[in-house]
Amino acid sequence: MSFVEGVLIFYAVMSLVTLALYAGDKRAGARRTPEATLHLWALAGGFGGALLGQAWLRHKTRHPSFIVVTVLAAAIHAGAWAWWLAGR
Repeated sequence: MSFVEGVLIFYAVMSLVTLALYAGDKRAGARRTPEATLHLWALAGGFGGALLGQAWLRHKTRHPSFIVVTVLAAAIHAGAWAWWLAGR
């Protein structure tokens, strides 16, 4: 497996887990996923799943902090990759 394939698999897995957390939180009644957990998974690389969860499930769209954290997570990862690639 190449480095690029490994990175893509990492982001896919993180996004699937994050999307599953969003779906579980949407369906949960009294037992919800803590907001900090959803934010951490987005920041750890699951921002794609967070964006899908917000769009497809219409979940956490009224909470500006979720939109801001998700967009910032994507920007941080994109910036880190741009910085790393520029140094190669």
